[in-house]
Amino acid sequence: MQLGDKVKELKSVYPGQKLHFHLSDENLVGIELETNVNRRLKVVKTNSDYLVDEVVRDFEVRTQVASSTIDNSLFLAGQRAGLSAAVIMELANIFGWDIDFALDIRTGDQFSVVYEEKYLDGEKIKDGAIIAAEFVNAGESYRAVRYTDSKGDTDYYSQNGRSMRKPFLRTPVDFARISSRFNLKRKHPILNKIRAHKGVDYAASTGTPIKSSGDGKVVHRGNKGGYGRTIIVKHGSRYSTLYAHMHKYARNTQVGKRVKQGQIIGYVGKSGLATGPHLHYEFRVNGVHRNPLTVKLPDASPLPKSEMQRFKTATAEQFARLDLYSSTILAQNQP
Repeated sequence: MQLGDKVKELKSVYPGQKLHFHLSDENLVGIELETNVNRRLKVVKTNSDYLVDEVVRDFEVRTQVASSTIDNSLFLAGQRAGLSAAVIMELANIFGWDIDFALDIRTGDQFSVVYEEKYLDGEKIKDGAIIAAEFVNAGESYRAVRYTDSKGDTDYYSQNGRSMRKPFLRTPVDFARISSRFNLKRKHPILNKIRAHKGVDYAASTGTPIKSSGDGKVVHRGNKGGYGRTIIVKHGSRYSTLYAHMHKYARNTQVGKRVKQGQIIGYVGKSGLATGPHLHYEFRVNGVHRNPLTVKLPDASPLPKSEMQRFKTATAEQFARLDLYSSTILAQNQP
């Protein structure tokens, strides 16, 4: 333990981790700690000292392809295609800036996904990253491919080199049901009188995570009249978003704290004037309420021109594969 940082992982051993003890003539000569499924920390005793080494085994990476047509829900279609919950969620995350998975999904929508599977000794250990994907929603095709730029940064991009990562998410709650829409003449369900509903309500069970729809700074966290427990996030000078009726707040969301897009800022509840657990979500532009479902969101920035040729060369094969899978699905669905 006197070796310090080299063996710091031995100071925090957790249930389920495996330790291997190496003996010679009943004397302990080495210890190995499995720190990960493919990584071990190895300490070997010599005549005068201890040697520390890190043993990492490379995964065998295999490419898998799945495609399906939605007739009920994205999850059921994904499971039918053999996808794990993690890959289905990642697929939704990739296209979540363009498609509202609580509102936009239609029977007959289709998807194709090319993803990695990681193996050790011929046994599948886990799923890897999605390499390329296509989602056809209401007849419109959205495509994305994983690309690592010349600076080493990895993200998902459309075929024209625009990042799939827009400044704002379309919906701050995964796979929730819309229970009330933007309506300036709605009758309030509790007050029983006309009161403008300047946001969208997403019905979800208590404790469902709420994500910040964009990067920004928390400018309000606390009770706000009928809104109950509320967080307001300011996104630059033009945009702000409001999240109301929370059950509780997430950590590190105090006023003045900066939050990242997709960061969990609270959990669905029914605080304030609410008949059941849901998120009330508002989107404002220059202080004016806009319909979160239809407001035109700022577009993502494209790759710089100096990067485009490299991008096209690196991703051409993946987009060609999507062409092939799309035509296959189309042929299968022909009467």
